[in-house]
Amino acid sequence: MSGIAHGSIHAPSELIPCVNAFHPPSQVFTGAMSQQASPGKSLDIDQIRADTPGCSQVIHLNNAGSALPPSIVVKSMIDHLRLEEQIGGYEALQRENARFEQIYRSIATFLNTQPGNIALTQSATEGWDRAFSAIAFTHTFTSDARMLVSSSEYASNVLPMMQIAAHTGASLEFIPDNAEGITDLNALESMLDSRVRIVAINHCPSQNGLINDVTGIGALLKHKGSQAWYLVDACQSVGQLPVDAPAIGADFISATGRKFLRGPRGTGFLYCSDRAVTELEPFPIDLHSGRWTPTGYELREGAARFESWEKPYAALLGLGAAVDYALNLGIDAIAERIGMLASYTRQQIKSVPGASLLDRGKNLSGIVTFTDAKVAPHDIVARLRESGVHVSLGTADYSQVDYLAHGIESLIRVSPHVFNTNEEIDSMAKAVQSLVR
Repeated sequence: MSGIAHGSIHAPSELIPCVNAFHPPSQVFTGAMSQQASPGKSLDIDQIRADTPGCSQVIHLNNAGSALPPSIVVKSMIDHLRLEEQIGGYEALQRENARFEQIYRSIATFLNTQPGNIALTQSATEGWDRAFSAIAFTHTFTSDARMLVSSSEYASNVLPMMQIAAHTGASLEFIPDNAEGITDLNALESMLDSRVRIVAINHCPSQNGLINDVTGIGALLKHKGSQAWYLVDACQSVGQLPVDAPAIGADFISATGRKFLRGPRGTGFLYCSDRAVTELEPFPIDLHSGRWTPTGYELREGAARFESWEKPYAALLGLGAAVDYALNLGIDAIAERIGMLASYTRQQIKSVPGASLLDRGKNLSGIVTFTDAKVAPHDIVARLRESGVHVSLGTADYSQVDYLAHGIESLIRVSPHVFNTNEEIDSMAKAVQSLVR
């Protein structure tokens, strides 16, 4: 018998809005991706492409998967590895300690928070898992506990909750989408009660182009006085949209380095609210997150209690360089250009006979998804890669509820970044058209 049967898992029964009197403020930064966005800082695209050596090798439109890094990111990593080669890892860390401390300050600036609220991790999933396991360890789940999740949630976030549901009898319930396709705040309000332990929302799902109103959801939870722990997966939004942690009001915001932030693989970070670092005990702790005393143990103060002692230090210096690079460009300018390129991509895809755009929502992210009536997505993705055009394949196992609700088994995902050009998008669209004739 499947372990899942022991718990209670509920898919949304309908994808229509529920009428309710509460109308929280709209997300403060969703408009950044619209065509009407006000002009921001001017970007020197030629310089950005010169900073990105990969631009001369491929047409990389897979930045929602793993972006092309600026050369400064790679240099920062190599320089530190060379230093470790010369004097040893511990000694290199001691010598470069000020640079490591700056990583926390840079990320805090990026999220409009304080360095003490930032934990460095090796991925967004590791950060999310550390948050979730702390909740489960500090507050034992019982059969009456409820977990509310966006219907487009990513598999790596859903699976740990499925495990808890299977082993404790707690229920996992998917929040319906509204008529626009985003998480329905009115439906969420109707689901809230004192048994709700967790509300987990992904800011920008990886498979449909929408932007969930995470700020509005935070306002709703505050308005209702909910004690639920609020987790936001910002894996696809950090680096392409402004993400203001205090405005969102989440207890945790998880992010990765390798996607729109243009950092290295094996890096990420976790924003932890003051409530989280005060009330939760991560499990397990080590000699970095805690301290072994003669009478027991003590937890480290701040978000550092969610970290581990051993880290990929060279890669984290690359992460810091990526954050600083994005800060220098300006997130509003980045968001505006990605929005423009994504809009242009959608126009070009519409011109391909038989292609169907799958994106939904009024405010769209830099993730563009489509299918073709004749050729399977995996064939299109593979053939494009052979020609030096990088896009990615999305399959239902990444987000079962969302894919199945819309009758989709797989899709093609295109995700431009600031270094891309209209000409590259034209080349991609022409290549697709030649494949599907």
